[in-house]
Amino acid sequence: MDFVLIRLLFVIIVGVVCFLIRPFNLPSSLAAAVGVLIGIGIVVFEWRLRAMSLRRLIGAAIGSVLGIVGAYLFALVIRNSISPSPTQSFLQIMVMMVMAYVGLAVGATKGDLLNLAALGGVFGGEKTGKKSYKILDTSVIIDGRIADIAETGFLDGLIVIPQFVLRELQLVADSADSLKRNRGRRGLDILQRLQKTASVQIQIVEDDFPSVREVDLKLIELAKLYEGKILTNDFNLNNVAQLQGVAVLNINELANSLKPIVLPGEVMRVFILKEGKEYNQGVAYLDDGTMVVIDNARKMIGKTIDITVTSVLQTTAGKMIFGKWDERGPVRHDAKAVAPPLVPVPPASATSAPPSDPAKKQTPTVVDRAAD
Repeated sequence: MDFVLIRLLFVIIVGVVCFLIRPFNLPSSLAAAVGVLIGIGIVVFEWRLRAMSLRRLIGAAIGSVLGIVGAYLFALVIRNSISPSPTQSFLQIMVMMVMAYVGLAVGATKGDLLNLAALGGVFGGEKTGKKSYKILDTSVIIDGRIADIAETGFLDGLIVIPQFVLRELQLVADSADSLKRNRGRRGLDILQRLQKTASVQIQIVEDDFPSVREVDLKLIELAKLYEGKILTNDFNLNNVAQLQGVAVLNINELANSLKPIVLPGEVMRVFILKEGKEYNQGVAYLDDGTMVVIDNARKMIGKTIDITVTSVLQTTAGKMIFGKWDERGPVRHDAKAVAPPLVPVPPASATSAPPSDPAKKQTPTVVDRAAD
């Protein structure tokens, strides 16, 4: 709030000074308006400078000085080649402006290559203050798991959200297709969750690459510019970025690495959800979404059973577990529970057990005789 008041006061002072001095013999009201515009321009320039790193500022200053020195040398050549005239003055001024601008732009761009830590002193802390940038892709925002990872505190550094990713997300949220529209709105909700997470710093950058059309290629160029990593779950973007030497953090790979390790021969309890593709197969899912295919489990759909793991298949889409259900296990208990209503009790069987023991009459002994 204090900075806002200082900037507003600065703009008013510049406007008043121009109103009193009247540069270029302008009318008082027009001179005041020009002063206010000049003050606003200086404030905007100062606001942009605050976002630049120290290395870029030093690079821009060095580039400007070199540009002005080069412009002075060109001005000497122009003064000795052209007789004094308005054309000579115009060329000298234009050369000065062009060289100063080119030096400023090139110096700011190449300033990131400066090694300020080698200078020591005040500049020695610039290297330790280097931030780790994580650039978000549209797919990982819509996926939503990035918000859960950030809330656990495992995600450090500065989260960078490019403006072109926000535009793409806005287009998806405004789509005529209801499915795409819901996905886009979900992505916007995930961004709000990330902004409310105290352990995460969010920065929206305006950097764009007009010569590059595809969003994936823009993300790669932005990662090269910031020397950051791309957060995504897009398989194709993962491969293209790695080919160009850009580090990628894939959410799917993280999820697969966190899944529990299952070895063949282990016994696990699963709930048979549906029928499998092959004959007499049942399909179940673990809590993390891993598919489990069980042989001989088609008739156990809707029940929880114990299975034996036979093999584990790791694919690019995830992990699949294959198992087999042993009918001689839990089925025996179920058979005793349902057998008495199905097997008729012969009259003679009543005499086989002592009549004075009612507990033995209730036990399903007829099932064992039927099995025998």
